[in-house]
Amino acid sequence: LEHRNLVAEALPRLERLMESSGETANLAVIENGAAVFVAQVPCRELMRMNARLGARAPLHASGVGKAMLAAMPARDADALVGRGPLARYTERTLVSRPALAEALAKSAERGYAIDDEEHAAGLRCVASAIADEAGRPWAAVSLAGPTSRLPQDRLAELGERVRAAARDITAALGGMPASSRGKEPR
Repeated sequence: LEHRNLVAEALPRLERLMESSGETANLAVIENGAAVFVAQVPCRELMRMNARLGARAPLHASGVGKAMLAAMPARDADALVGRGPLARYTERTLVSRPALAEALAKSAERGYAIDDEEHAAGLRCVASAIADEAGRPWAAVSLAGPTSRLPQDRLAELGERVRAAARDITAALGGMPASSRGKEPR
């Protein structure tokens, strides 16, 4: 996978994801304990999520971060999140470890994570992990937008879209979805 270009493979899929959903599509990887945005296809709406490339987001309080954490064994996720207190970004940020563990288990079960105004007030995000050749998460794709356009009743449909895009990117890069390798229980 080191010799394949994640961004080049993902960009056409991010463009399709944005066109089909009308929301901003993002691509992020984990670097030094944070999610780092490496590509974005902004939607055409006036109000939209806008992260500059290289921007960092907390793993425990972002859709892309939670998607990658949920796709890995619990001990690996715990090591990445660390032992210190979980930083609060909004009133909705999950700052208790049991609440985070429960959210990650639900995310793993459905195949996508949700950031429900946990990193920024008024912003929702759905995200799904992209797997490497061993089925380990190494990137995530997401859709993000204002809560007014991403109401709760739309999240399942958008979640399935990001999940399908993540599976497609995983396959294009020679990765193995976690479901193919027998995922460890959370």
